[in-house]
Amino acid sequence: MNFRLKIGLIVIGLLLFHVSCTEKKVRMTYNSAFQKKMNEMFKDASKSPLKPNDLKTFSSLSFFPIDSSFVVKAKLTPTPNSEYFDMKTTTERVSKERVYGVLSFELLQQTFELKVYQGKDSTEIKSNYLFLPFLDDTNGISTYVGGRYMDLEVPKSDSIWLDFNTAYNPYCAYNERYSCPIVPRQNYVPLEIKAGVKRFK
Repeated sequence: MNFRLKIGLIVIGLLLFHVSCTEKKVRMTYNSAFQKKMNEMFKDASKSPLKPNDLKTFSSLSFFPIDSSFVVKAKLTPTPNSEYFDMKTTTERVSKERVYGVLSFELLQQTFELKVYQGKDSTEIKSNYLFLPFLDDTNGISTYVGGRYMDLEVPKSDSIWLDFNTAYNPYCAYNERYSCPIVPRQNYVPLEIKAGVKRFK
């Protein structure tokens, strides 16, 4: 093998290594963005739902590794005439919600439907906010027993991306003084969704 060919192969190898490293950095940035935001909020005493003793020793929440198979595109079927109802919470308080629509999607080669909600007391700033509570087979094992939540925005079309890597625990998972909406039983996904925030220990 001549000298130029050797140099050429070395250059190609270095380029592939650089691309590989760059891709890893992109994935790590994506992996850490949600986690960083959550950890910063939990460390902030003015925002954190943690009890004082837990806040003193807090360093990080536990997360599942980012898994792209839990990022899916869902079809949104709006329910514009739905009425507001009293969604039960973990306290005597009720949360005024309505079913904004039904999300249909495929996850791990299975088809599911989840109802997505909109609060009645949504301010103008939060008018695009949608609330997706769900249950899955990790609850009570590796995730909070009462299920988890996802924050979504009203899409401009009939489709919306669901990233279960951003699923998080309700505040009452950390402190019973909080009043958290109870996940409706019909929003159960009979799978282990190993993505997002894990159970707090």
